[in-house]
Amino acid sequence: MRPVGGALLALAAALFSQLQPGAGLQTWQPIRHLEKQIQSGPSLSAHGHDIADEYPEYPAHVLRVPIDHFHNDSLYEPHVDGHFDLRYWFDDRHYRPGGPVIVLAAGETSGADRLPFLRKGIAAQLAAATHGLAVILEHRYYGASFPLSDLSTASLRFLRTEQALADTAYFARHVRFPGLAHTTPGSDAPWIIYGGSYAGAFAAFARILYPDVFWGAISSSGVTVAIYDYWQYFEAQRLFSPPACVNTTQTLIHAVDQILRPAGKQQRRHANQQPLRALQDELGELTSDHVTTLKTLFNLANVTHDDDFAALLSEGLAGWQDTNWDPAVSSPSFGWYCGNVTADTLLFPELEASRSVATTLLAATTYSHEAATLADALLNFAGWVRATFQCADGRTQDQCFSNRNATFYRQDDLSQHWRAWPYQYCTQWGYLATGSGVPNDRLPLISRLLDLEYLSIICRDAFGITGPPDVESVNRLGGFDIQYPRLAIVDGEADPWRAATPHALVGAKDRPSTTDEPFWLIGGGAVHHWDENGLLPDETSADLPPQPILDVQAEEVRFVKAWVDEWTAQKSSL
Repeated sequence: MRPVGGALLALAAALFSQLQPGAGLQTWQPIRHLEKQIQSGPSLSAHGHDIADEYPEYPAHVLRVPIDHFHNDSLYEPHVDGHFDLRYWFDDRHYRPGGPVIVLAAGETSGADRLPFLRKGIAAQLAAATHGLAVILEHRYYGASFPLSDLSTASLRFLRTEQALADTAYFARHVRFPGLAHTTPGSDAPWIIYGGSYAGAFAAFARILYPDVFWGAISSSGVTVAIYDYWQYFEAQRLFSPPACVNTTQTLIHAVDQILRPAGKQQRRHANQQPLRALQDELGELTSDHVTTLKTLFNLANVTHDDDFAALLSEGLAGWQDTNWDPAVSSPSFGWYCGNVTADTLLFPELEASRSVATTLLAATTYSHEAATLADALLNFAGWVRATFQCADGRTQDQCFSNRNATFYRQDDLSQHWRAWPYQYCTQWGYLATGSGVPNDRLPLISRLLDLEYLSIICRDAFGITGPPDVESVNRLGGFDIQYPRLAIVDGEADPWRAATPHALVGAKDRPSTTDEPFWLIGGGAVHHWDENGLLPDETSADLPPQPILDVQAEEVRFVKAWVDEWTAQKSSL
């Protein structure tokens, strides 16, 4: 893990910010990330144009589906009778009549973001092995599949997982694939649905709710447990990422939290935590001057709110989710961060003049005895933040970095496509990755100032939602114990979302893996639905794909073929 200094880090961060979105399920995101989504459009590639342009062999198609599948449910009042265009793509190069339909659920991103998996991913592999038809199906309210003309809170009432699942079943029952007149929908072919992340839970629920439509399902990194305060998000980093990076981050964040506490926020938000109350007394000499000095060191002196400041400092380890076994799609941001804060020397020479400032700040915390040795780490942390978070000319730091902006949140035209996933997590799924929720027996990797009150600002200001999400609407479908014939559960051992899956270290039970109900944990440090992407034959090497990926993808091919054989045998016996 190589440290990256100031100018190079800033350039690299800017370049990576242009990569395509949709890598996986996201927790709360700051406004500046949402602004980038608006600027780039729903599916912009690294080359600055629509991702679909890179896959001309897969033209988009649409099927008209009902806006409202549940006219007896008061959740969707006032009901509407209209239809909208649900977008999909398919690849028939491997298809033979009688073969299965392999549906890859696109989940909470533009369906175009999933097109690589038709060419060289799990959808392509399963279709090739079974002579199947590979399909990518977009989720309502993402990409170009909008039921209504805006994204107001009223219009978003039809954005619930149940409605999207009904779309998927309707699609399977009614679609006629252009150019394939001999194909028939519904029960005349086995339908296998695959999904990764939110779409993984979606695939599992589709199998359970519509067993007559979907013969089998693969839930990869499927978050079948909805959790409001998802402090466990950073547990994977704590347990599986480099210990030096974890320990340094915990120390620095703990020191920062001690300095930020004079504003009274920690006392208010953690009144039931004895260690923090004791700390209030021990560090009584800390003042708001220390806070100003700390923010100045990070070149964020004009960020008004301490929790906004803390949110910036807490982004370093978030890149863990975006690491992948394939270097071509893996984000280097996690490595850049860790390489900087664990470096043995100062990587930002311009900050040498601030060494005494760093030492003085550390001396005012419980790390006073380590102030001299920790100074380089704090300075490199500050250097990383300075290089990563830069404010454009003409904007204040609050305009660039604050997450308090009711005017921004009120925008609801169709260009504000960022609204879809926040609406889903504010209403049903939760997943607010707090620092405040981390148990007292361990130091958090992100600031304890990041609590439910702060992270739910978007729920209140964008949608007028003041209460917690209805997680029971999700968890009633099985939660940790979800299982069903021909439902495969596949997870990564080091996935930050593992704690919300049936492979969770806490809350879930181990179970045997069978052909009928596969239960597979990808080892080798696998993170988020690492089985979904693949390589073309001329891209492989002795090391790529790594053996754990070869193993799980071979197993997926094996049991899907067995499922298809079972369907064929059952049909023949009728």
